[in-house]
This record gives sequence, C-alpha cells and structure tokens, in this order.
Amino acid sequence: MSLTRRSFLTSALGTGLAAMTRPPLLSAQTQRSTRPPRILLRGSWQSVNIGDIGHTPGALNLIERHLPAAEVTLWPTELGHGAQEFLQRAFPRLKIARGTVEAGKPSTPELAKAWEENDFMLHGSSAGFGARAHLAAWHRATGKPYGAFGITFDPINNSGRKVEGSTLEERRAQIQALPPTHLDPETRLIVDHAAFVFARETTTRDYLKAQGVRTAVLEYGPDTQLAMNLTDHPRGDAWRAAHGLEEGKFICVIPRLRYTPYYRINNTSRRPGDDTKDAINQRTVEGDHAKLRELIVSYVRNTGHKVMACGEMTYQVQMAKDVLVDPLPADVKKNVVWRDTYWMPDEAASIYSRATCVVSIECHSPLISIHHGTPAVYVRQPTDTCKGQMYRDMGADDWLFEIDETNGPQLWSRLDSIHRDPAKARAKAKAIMAFVHARQKRMVDALRDATARV
Repeated sequence: MSLTRRSFLTSALGTGLAAMTRPPLLSAQTQRSTRPPRILLRGSWQSVNIGDIGHTPGALNLIERHLPAAEVTLWPTELGHGAQEFLQRAFPRLKIARGTVEAGKPSTPELAKAWEENDFMLHGSSAGFGARAHLAAWHRATGKPYGAFGITFDPINNSGRKVEGSTLEERRAQIQALPPTHLDPETRLIVDHAAFVFARETTTRDYLKAQGVRTAVLEYGPDTQLAMNLTDHPRGDAWRAAHGLEEGKFICVIPRLRYTPYYRINNTSRRPGDDTKDAINQRTVEGDHAKLRELIVSYVRNTGHKVMACGEMTYQVQMAKDVLVDPLPADVKKNVVWRDTYWMPDEAASIYSRATCVVSIECHSPLISIHHGTPAVYVRQPTDTCKGQMYRDMGADDWLFEIDETNGPQLWSRLDSIHRDPAKARAKAKAIMAFVHARQKRMVDALRDATARV
C-alpha cells in the first residue's frame, strides 16, 4: 500500500527524529479513572481483498473478548464493496473516523476528534508496517502511546534486485544476513517508542530483535484474521444448496497472480515496474495454475466430489474461471462450480467451514478456513513476502508448499491424506487454533497493560 513509501514516512514524521520527543500539540489527555479505555484502531487497508477486510473484525473480536469494556474507533483506509456495512452489522457500537495525516495533523475534524478522545492507537495486522508514520504523528501530536498487532515487516524488496523472489528459507537467510544497522532511522524510532510490537511471524520478530530495537514488548503475535469469528450461514448455506455443494464433500481452490495488478483493480495509471511484474505474471500464470488443475482433476476423479473455484480478491473472481475452470477436461469440469461474485469474509467463512479443505495461493483464505476448523493448504509464490512463515510458526508446516518446489501430484497426496482422515485433519486445525488463541490473548493482555498506564 502507498503508506509504505519513504516519502510519506518523512512527511508524517515532520521535521525529523527529534519530533518524537516534542510536547503534545493537542490538549491534555482526558482523565479516565472512571471510564473504560478508548482505542483507535488503524486498519481496514483495502476492501478488494477479504483478507484485508477480515483483519479488522478479527482485532475487534479479540478486544471484545478479552477487553470487553474498551471503546473502539476504527480509522480505516478504505471500506468499499460492502465492507463498512459488514463491520457495522457485526459491531454496532463501532465508531468510524476517516481522514489521513497532513503536516503531522489529522486532515478531518472527525479524525482530529478521534485523536483527542482516544487513549491508545493500535496498528492492525498488515502485510507491511504501512501506517507506522501515522503512529509517529499520533504520538508526536498527542503524547499518547501506541502499539502494533500482528504485522509483517519484510526488508527485502521483491520488486528490486531480486524481482523473481525467493523461498521462505532463502528470504529468512537474506534477512538474517543484513547488518544490525540496516533498519532505517525513522522506523527504528517508531518501534523504539511503541508500547508493544507483535510480529505475525518470527522472521519479522527476529529481524527487529537483531536490529536492536528497544520496545519493551517485541513478540510473535498471530495475524488477527485468525480471530475473525464471523459467519453468514444463511447466505453461505443457500449458495451451497443452489450449487450442489454438500457439506464435507467439496473443496475450495483460490488462484493468484505473482504480482497483484493494482493498476487494473483500481483503474489507475501504471507505475514504474508494472511492466516487469506483468511480464512475470504472464510467464508464470499457466505453470502455477496447471498444478492446481492437476490437484482438481485428481480430487474429482478419485472422490467424485465437487470443487468450488473462487477468489479472495476482486480480480481473482474472473481469474478463477479463466485459469482453473475453463481448461479442465469435460468429465472433471462438470463437478466444478465457479463462484462468479465477490463476497465478504463472513460468507466465505461459512462456505469454507463446510468444505473438506481450502487450497489457496492467497494467504488469508487458509487462515479463515483454519479458524473455523477446516484444514487448508497454502501454496506460496516466491514473489510474496516472508509472511508465509506464519504457517510454520503456528504449526501448519505440513499444509505449506512452495509453488516452485512442488507439483500437482504432491499437492494431491497431501489433500488425499486430508480426505481420507478428515477427523485427524480437523483435530490438527483445532490444535493450531488453541495455540493461536493463547498467543492472541497475550496480545490483548499487552494492550490492557498499556492502556492502564495512560
């Protein structure tokens, strides 16, 4: 997302690193000895991806469960495609404050009011630490604390010198080889002043530790998507019934390009590097998805069950038909259902929860699936960040594959073992979630401690 640009960091930080030590520009903090803590949640990065939508209800569920008295205001980047209505149905008390930061201050009256009234700013889960400059601006202007839940900070630039990417092992080794002075001064200062930073995988955690940051709490804390407990069973069950998807007798398969074509999604001009990324997508799309089609063919011919081809992002809705469904042989295609519309995370969760397994090149559909007890296979592309390490960290190693190091028969072998013993696979998902729940409670405990000191 654009918030990661160094220019934006510099702008939001104002005149430099010394700004973090300035006295608050806003009025003194409200005394809250007799009221619950008020938390400003920075998140909802985009709505063209149900993963980005799902981070927010996951964080809200954690706070509601473990810190129920807290009052939360969401500071979103974008709430389109029905995402706002989805959130407000599930969390009717949720306040929303829109705006950005200009010259170190809130750009709208509603955001200025949120900065004034809230006690703590919480950076939600994200693929990058994208709104870190907003944390600095908040702290500089108000003197109030901040922290981060479940972020990835991958310092290797995929679109630069190593555009083709790397495996998780290679990425980890590249990051570990960086000098202890690698972290840029602005980000170092932001992390140093944080009440806590929870990294959603250990590669980010270990990188920040190796850089010698001084935040009091730097720990592994799972992606808040894993706490997204919302379902829409009436809608999901009706869709399944209309398409003949019987509970426990179908799988879901999600495609992905190696580089997300945001200029197409957002109907904007191409940026430098987009031509190179498009070329990589064109060169790899058939090989990547031929492996998933092999999996689909083996599953249908060996079980007689059905497959649902669907998208996690808006652009993948049509892509699922083009690269997964249309090229299939006729005897298999008749058992494959194409989801031809985008959806919200709760309907996706409903359908995933009824499936035998979710197989995805996207990262977050498997997280939604595992939360609801359904096994999931994540097939990682080498152009992705180190966030895939989260599958190893939470105990889902057997369900993680590097796409360039696997093939269709290997994927089918893993799926076949899940199909043959679904009870064992579901028990594994349950054990994973027990571990995740404990770590996420620790995240809210840190939030409670930080807000209690305000």
